Amino acid sequence: MFRWSLHGNGRTIAPDAIVLPEERLAWPLTIGIGAQHVVAMFGATFLVPLLTGFPPSTTLLFSGIGTLLFLLITQNKVPSYLGSSFAFIAPITASTEADSMGAALGGVMVTGVLLALLGLLVQKVGTRWIGVLMPPVVMGSIVALIGFNLAPTAYLNFQQSAVTATITLFAVVLCTALFKGLLGRVSVLLGVLIGYAVAVARGEVDFSPVADAAWLGLPEFHHPEFNLGLLPMFLPVVVVLLAENVGHVTSVGLMTNRNLDHMVGRTLTSDGLATALSAGFGGSPTTTYGENIGVMSATRVYSTAAYWVAGVVAILLSLSPKVGAAIFTIPPGVLGGVTFVLYGLIGIVGVRMWVDGKVDFSRPKNQFTAGVALVVGIANVTWTFGGITLTGIALGTAAALVIYHLMNQLGRATGTEQVREPAEQVAPSHEV
Repeated sequence: MFRWSLHGNGRTIAPDAIVLPEERLAWPLTIGIGAQHVVAMFGATFLVPLLTGFPPSTTLLFSGIGTLLFLLITQNKVPSYLGSSFAFIAPITASTEADSMGAALGGVMVTGVLLALLGLLVQKVGTRWIGVLMPPVVMGSIVALIGFNLAPTAYLNFQQSAVTATITLFAVVLCTALFKGLLGRVSVLLGVLIGYAVAVARGEVDFSPVADAAWLGLPEFHHPEFNLGLLPMFLPVVVVLLAENVGHVTSVGLMTNRNLDHMVGRTLTSDGLATALSAGFGGSPTTTYGENIGVMSATRVYSTAAYWVAGVVAILLSLSPKVGAAIFTIPPGVLGGVTFVLYGLIGIVGVRMWVDGKVDFSRPKNQFTAGVALVVGIANVTWTFGGITLTGIALGTAAALVIYHLMNQLGRATGTEQVREPAEQVAPSHEV
């Protein structure tokens, strides 16, 4: 389990070679690459607690612990670092406003448990049923509406300092366009740093909490509460996490020339358990990330040893309250600029699922499925009954599922839908 064969001389990689998951480079190089993964994930990992009010240090601690748990459950066969999931932002924000942080943590924990159970089911029966229940038009619509549902939240932050927000927005865009390799993959982090510097120059940052924080200490812990009326708004997030996991496993399999489909059940279960564990102590939910793929592609190192290092580094960093306090000094203007990019990109991931799945929008069932779901999500239609609140994300998800399958079945019965679309694999998707 903790043995990796040395790749070549441990210092170099041939132009046509890669370092496989069961291999490693010399330990100094492996430690450097592991730390690089933490840097690549830093911006995304901390933005979620900043936007939801969860403690950043706690999030970083359970990001590291979750990564180690993922490696244990997947038996070191799937390299991945678990960062914070943006898919949860909308339900967490709504739950916190309607009740409390504890209620939001309860929703996250339940979602994590459901994802873990889904992983056990996938391990038993495979993934084909997912394509039947949620073909690309349905899954793409659900992912897209989650991103677009967050647009008002981004605008509220943007309004608090339009100048800083605009500079941050264009900093992210320019860094993405100008840089390749690792710098291109961390363009969001670079944009935040540039926006932060502008905010400091404009007197928008208060450093007093950083001065008051200790250098060493345990993170701030919170515990979940369970409000059954708020749980339905979290359920659609399972669809996003499912797509992210399948996409991550598929991508790693392609890059290492291996079929890893049999590992999907384990990756779902480990991601679910890591999310539930994090929520139990006040940390943000976790997920696999595209930044991992970018770093591995740039370095050609897929060694799980590097991810063990990354997990340990994250845990050590989390033990400094001063780091968490520094992160919390990022002002609303910077967040407004970067979330205009991030929330939009979450929505575009759903659109990409339509493209990858070759969705035919000349067919009425696809038009109605996507159109109604998106309008319900963007308008954030809310329905409360019997103490249960369904928001635009939950209602939009229900609309996509009901409209697609209703029109599909009625079309087949009446002859207006001559050919049913074949079940397709879940389209690859990653967090931004």
